[in-house]
Amino acid sequence: MIDLKKKKILITGSHGFLGNHLVKNLLEQRRVPKENLFVPTIEDLDLRKWENCQKAVQGKDIIIHLAAKVGGIGFNKEKPGELFYDNLIMGVQLMEAARQAGTEKFIAIGTICAYPKFTPIPFKEEDLWNGYPEETNAPYGLAKKMLLVQAQAYRRQYGFNAIYLLPVNLYGPGDNFNPESSHVIAALIKKIADAKKQGKDYIEVWGTGKVSREFFYVEDATEGIILATERYNKGEPVNLGFGMEISIKDLVGLVCESMDFKGEIRWDASMPDGQPRRMLDIIRAEKEFGFKAKTDFKQGLKKTVKWYYENCN
Repeated sequence: MIDLKKKKILITGSHGFLGNHLVKNLLEQRRVPKENLFVPTIEDLDLRKWENCQKAVQGKDIIIHLAAKVGGIGFNKEKPGELFYDNLIMGVQLMEAARQAGTEKFIAIGTICAYPKFTPIPFKEEDLWNGYPEETNAPYGLAKKMLLVQAQAYRRQYGFNAIYLLPVNLYGPGDNFNPESSHVIAALIKKIADAKKQGKDYIEVWGTGKVSREFFYVEDATEGIILATERYNKGEPVNLGFGMEISIKDLVGLVCESMDFKGEIRWDASMPDGQPRRMLDIIRAEKEFGFKAKTDFKQGLKKTVKWYYENCN
């Protein structure tokens, strides 16, 4: 087990949704000294440039690579080229720079979008290569999936300790509520809050509501990442999630209930649903490094809504 208190840790994407919570967990729960955490912004170090990747990894023991260009279905449809190039080039260059610098461990955060469009439920890590990802997610999903290929190749050739984690859809306080790039829960909360503020008695939701998703509370996600950083040193990818499936229709109902919105839901079936179903098999994470999510979905939703009203409304 790695004692993180004694390590110099670089966290890319540390000012994003997941990154903020990860830094907080390390400082408060793990008592990692602030001076041992390196948390550059994209303005400090644009990781699409090779020389910045070299600077970022210099003298670091552990690298947790969270940085990503990411968004919901609309963003994926609008910017597939950027999503592919930016995510691929950041990850590939950063891992190579870390290998050259003799970094002790590299934690690559992948994406659920890497799984094939029609993956049997629950998604097992062994299913990752059994088909092509859902089309709107594919450029992003495949760019992040290449980090798994790179990590396994580097482990075989160089003995480089790189691990690859696959968190499912995240939600929680501090989420991205920008309608241009937000994911489904944050987008719904903002839509409902705006409708109530404007006195509207309906909201419009993309798709049919028939597809399903699994949602993973962000503070649980940070705990899973840290446990893997401390305890997991193998080449096989690992799912991180809650192990619960809910239809988008039922999700909308729950969010409406938690926000006391009784208006009409208008489904826009002309817009894409995305992947038909999502739910992870989470056995490997518990077996390999003792991780199991703790936050009940309804409780996590309430905390997220509360945070939105206190900080964004």
